Amino acid sequence: MSIFLPDALTADLGSSGPKPTSIAGDQVEAVLKVWTAHDDAAATGVWECTPGTFTAVRDGHHEICQILVGRATVVEEGGTPIEIGPGSTLVLPDGWRGEWRVHETIRKVYVTVRT
Repeated sequence: MSIFLPDALTADLGSSGPKPTSIAGDQVEAVLKVWTAHDDAAATGVWECTPGTFTAVRDGHHEICQILVGRATVVEEGGTPIEIGPGSTLVLPDGWRGEWRVHETIRKVYVTVRT
């Protein structure tokens, strides 16, 4: 069975909720889960988050994402800040830890793969 999402940029993600790992700003996020493997080994979807700063940890899975709209600075613990925006592809491998500093509401398409 094929799964088709005609436009990730304009897709309705449903209701937003508070970003649990937010450390600055009144961030909210929304997600549209498009597909999850029957064994949860992989998943894909569309995610959006409002401006502010949040922490992120990728333990037990890799994440590959394509930024559709918005801007952010992503900083790995002990690493150099990376500016991302529309068209950026970002890979956060298993074990990645850091912060996302969202400057403009950001929307991405993501794929996660369990390790």
